[in-house]
Amino acid sequence: MTSNSRPHTVVMTGASRGIGWAAAESILRLDPTARLVTIGRGPGPSHSRATHVRADLRSVAQTAAAVDSIARRIVAKELPPLDVVVGNAGVQCATNCSETEDGYETTFAVTVVANHLVVRGFADALDRPARVVITVSDTHFGDVRHNLGMVPGPRWVPPDRLARVRAFADPESVRAGRTAYSTNKLAAIHLVHALARVLPAGVDVVSFNPGFVPGTGLARDAGFVSRSAMVWLLPVLAVTPIASTAAQAGRALADVALGVIATRSGDYVDRRTVTRSSDESYDRQREDELWAFLNDGRVRGYGRKNAKIRP
Repeated sequence: MTSNSRPHTVVMTGASRGIGWAAAESILRLDPTARLVTIGRGPGPSHSRATHVRADLRSVAQTAAAVDSIARRIVAKELPPLDVVVGNAGVQCATNCSETEDGYETTFAVTVVANHLVVRGFADALDRPARVVITVSDTHFGDVRHNLGMVPGPRWVPPDRLARVRAFADPESVRAGRTAYSTNKLAAIHLVHALARVLPAGVDVVSFNPGFVPGTGLARDAGFVSRSAMVWLLPVLAVTPIASTAAQAGRALADVALGVIATRSGDYVDRRTVTRSSDESYDRQREDELWAFLNDGRVRGYGRKNAKIRP
């Protein structure tokens, strides 16, 4: 899939700041045929070809309602055919105690549940060939090379435990919040692998790792010291090979979404390079358990009935 010569719709979450904002601007600039629809609490870039649907992605009902409203507009031909979905929304909580209205731990709700609902809700509406991109993180490797020692590595627990607060030791600590972050980013890769097996032919789904991008607002729920480091000290690292600016990462995300960077379904893209994710991320049993959890009725609000990717 490459950028289109005819009008088409790109749906994107997490476009209100940082990497997502830069990616949204790049998509609109690089592809004059793209109609961008953003979902989230805040809008993406203001543009004549951009539309925003407000929804709190921590909420199953609001996420499903937003997807449903967009899908209906596509079916009614009020929007061009949909062929790109970008799940870029992310959150890093200060503890492992933040719970949503649906009873899910917040990081899991945004990183896993919302992405699942968005992809599942749009599966029938996708015009093939189509591409789904989910933003993940190299913190899922759990080593100093990939996370600079700032984020603990993932500690996998069964999905029904990961989905709840207090899944990790000392849950009120920043360490537990960061462990939840890296573990949920690992879960997002498991979700991508599961989706690659069940989405219909012609719909590719890939993981995108932007690398270390300081100053994006991801740690806005962290303490003062951590926030200050991210905003003032760590951006210095953006001029080194270990980090990227939001503009660089956003352009790479746009290129993956538009097919400028060639991929196959299930691939992991590290900034601009297709490579392997961690060995731990290739675990079929975990992927099946996560898929079963997300599809056994405990996660509600699928929106339009979807026959193509029933479990």
